[in-house]
Amino acid sequence: MSGVVSGFTVIFLIVALGYILGRTGSLGPHADAVLSRLVFFVCTPALLIHSLATSDLSVVFSPTLAVAAASAATVGVAYGLVARLWFRRAIPEVVIGALSSSYVNSVNLGLPIAIFVLDDASFIAPLLLFQIVFYSPIALAALDITALSTTARPSTAQPSTTQPPTTRPGERRTSTLATALVPLRNPILLGGVVGLVISLAGWTPPQAIMEPLDMLGQASVPLALLAFGLTLTGVAVFAKGSGPRRDIALASVMKMAAMPAVAYAIARWGFGMSGHQLFAQVVIAALPTAQNVLVYATRYRRGEVIARDSALITTVLSIPAIAIAAATLA
Repeated sequence: MSGVVSGFTVIFLIVALGYILGRTGSLGPHADAVLSRLVFFVCTPALLIHSLATSDLSVVFSPTLAVAAASAATVGVAYGLVARLWFRRAIPEVVIGALSSSYVNSVNLGLPIAIFVLDDASFIAPLLLFQIVFYSPIALAALDITALSTTARPSTAQPSTTQPPTTRPGERRTSTLATALVPLRNPILLGGVVGLVISLAGWTPPQAIMEPLDMLGQASVPLALLAFGLTLTGVAVFAKGSGPRRDIALASVMKMAAMPAVAYAIARWGFGMSGHQLFAQVVIAALPTAQNVLVYATRYRRGEVIARDSALITTVLSIPAIAIAAATLA
């Protein structure tokens, strides 16, 4: 359990620092938007290129990849159906909510837990590959297309003042080709594709290229956590009128209860896992919502409240969730 405590301590300290910086106004009124854009356009693509270019793909393509993909897809689709058909949310809010319910914090919390609790950091590599190469690009493509093809208007469920709209009021889709090409300009997608191509080609880029990518990539997680802390300034989770409480509750419950249960079922009865392997799949699924979701939400100005509050709630709930998994399965 010391690894769990250590991992969460790191998160809370950096988020607390971001909150203090926001309260004091040290970084200016738009710091959260600026940091989110820096993470989105620069640091995360660098992290993806460096991580994938230096990964052993034989370890990455494993049953853990299938369990992570199947559990995330199942929970994300289930959330999307409820949010779209019952809550009647717009597609961008559905996408952000689905990510909030199924996108795992695989780096800043996942790695310490994999090392100290699971005794094997390789469990995180397949999850990282799935999220950055497949899951993120699909979600971001959906956000890109819906942002381009619909009038950009403030979300009635989640107001935001952190960033100008992605498109001007009244601007709509100009052509099918333009819509299809928009996701190809996404830096997250491009970073994942470049890193995967380098790894598949077996090419090792020069150190002069890899070192700057490594430095920028290492800044991705702390900057995302700082941005998360900045967004907490002056907000109250679940306060009356503060945002879509049903969406936040649904995303949090599905992330911390449904996703570990689905991962357990798929790993045990789908792949015949038991013992430590089964325990690892449940722990991975019980990790909280990643701060990357808030970065995406801030970038597109949609679903920010869902991303922020579900990340905070699931981070707190993941401590007892992982402790229960350790007590019952370890």
